[in-house]
Amino acid sequence: MDWTEIESGAYWPVFIASFLVVAVWETLRPRPGLTQTTARRWGNHTVVTILNTLISGVLFRGTAVMLAVSLAGSGFGLLNRPSLPSPASWILAFLLLDLVRFASHRMLHAVPLLWRVHQVHHSDPDFDLSTALRVHPLEVVMTRGAYLAAVLVLAPPAGAVLAYEFVSVFHNFFGHANASLPRWFQEWIGTVFFTPDTHRIHHSEEVWEQNRNFGQVFTWWDRLLHTYSAEPAAGQDGMIVGLRGSQNGNSLRIAFMLTQPFRPERSERPSPAQSPVHAP
Repeated sequence: MDWTEIESGAYWPVFIASFLVVAVWETLRPRPGLTQTTARRWGNHTVVTILNTLISGVLFRGTAVMLAVSLAGSGFGLLNRPSLPSPASWILAFLLLDLVRFASHRMLHAVPLLWRVHQVHHSDPDFDLSTALRVHPLEVVMTRGAYLAAVLVLAPPAGAVLAYEFVSVFHNFFGHANASLPRWFQEWIGTVFFTPDTHRIHHSEEVWEQNRNFGQVFTWWDRLLHTYSAEPAAGQDGMIVGLRGSQNGNSLRIAFMLTQPFRPERSERPSPAQSPVHAP
């Protein structure tokens, strides 16, 4: 099966369909409290996404799926073993790729220089599916490079890489949705997957809550490493999102998003080790 051909033909349809599905959900079951207009948020965040796509396309001539295809049959890589059954290699690849995303995200918060870049994502004064698009180009370069390096080391099945990419695309919009699930469904699905309610905690203005819930798809890594919170300290309705000092319309300007990493920091940022422990 030509996984690269499937990726090239399906990636953008999956991306657009995921955005539209979550957008409809936000429209039907919105959470109150957005401070800025949807048109401005979606428009400016889309411009940043287009810029990121162009830069990524120039710097990275191949995708993770293409790299995995090139490694197949080479004998190189931790998962590229004939003795490893195909179902096991797929499952391990999916889990390990998610662990890589978790580790990369945690590093963006733990290393001050990386945080300066990642804070662009957190400085969104609101929280909705377009927040998923709000990523600085430098972060895209760093995280994509780390992800490709992980694929090189693991040499996972190309099909598993493609499956994780598609799930990750949808879940990125889903996790940032300005919407809520029914309580019973939240409690059930939240035992395995991040939901808007649990990922929203990570976007709290409280620094120690920003150092919770780093996972991309699964909650397991945060649970194992004691960085998982099921509820914010102030409750979902009382929690405020964004970065203090950036919770205004100016932070939606494209120029602000692109230059924020190079601006003087307003205050010293505590490390994750200084964050108070909040029980799940």
